[in-house]
Amino acid sequence: MPVSNVKITEGCINCALCEQLCPQVFKMGDASAEVISGVNFGEYESGIRKAAESCPVTVIEVNE
Repeated sequence: MPVSNVKITEGCINCALCEQLCPQVFKMGDASAEVISGVNFGEYESGIRKAAESCPVTVIEVNE
């Protein structure tokens, strides 16, 4: 199923790995990573899933 929503839950350590893997969807904020608003997640599904799987603290929540 396609990705319908992505969010960063509490506990992000600001490592920037998600931004490196999928900069179209993730950006670094002051205290944690953030999901860029207005993005069509379906276009970047592969990168989103790779970022979620690679997150060292598993705080990227992907909903289908």
